[in-house]
Amino acid sequence: RHRVLRGGPRAPLTARRHARAATLLLALSLLAALPARAEQMLAFDGFELHYAVIPTNFLTADVARRYGLVRGEGRAIVSLSLLRDGQGLLADTLTGEVKNLLSQVQPLDFQTVTEGDAVYYLAPLRHSDRDTLRFTVQLAPPGGEPRTLRFQQKLYTDGTELKQAGP
Repeated sequence: RHRVLRGGPRAPLTARRHARAATLLLALSLLAALPARAEQMLAFDGFELHYAVIPTNFLTADVARRYGLVRGEGRAIVSLSLLRDGQGLLADTLTGEVKNLLSQVQPLDFQTVTEGDAVYYLAPLRHSDRDTLRFTVQLAPPGGEPRTLRFQQKLYTDGTELKQAGP
């Protein structure tokens, strides 16, 4: 169910550095304007799961085109990266959904992106202005027990403000 994209030639980065910088890559210089909690991390059983929700209007046209993402108001992406001992990993299984306060559900269709030794997952979603969204992601790391990540985030169509609550 995952689509795999491969990045172009790049100077190698460690998976840990790349996971922390993946959001920066996607949002480029505009991501610096996000609050300090824009990227979250969940640690479990020796694994690290980095996650962030980014409005697509923060992406440049070039970055959106490269990853096949649609930019615009009311659109965002979920970015996930799974690590163990600083190395990017492919999850055995990964599914997710997002639900708004009216209980309307959108499945998250993750595409797998690999660049060098880094692996991360991107899923587009749509939202209304001032939408409070509840995310549920089920993940089975290689050789690990399945986990469920739940978090909530308020999104604005103009991307001016993000408010995120952790798991």
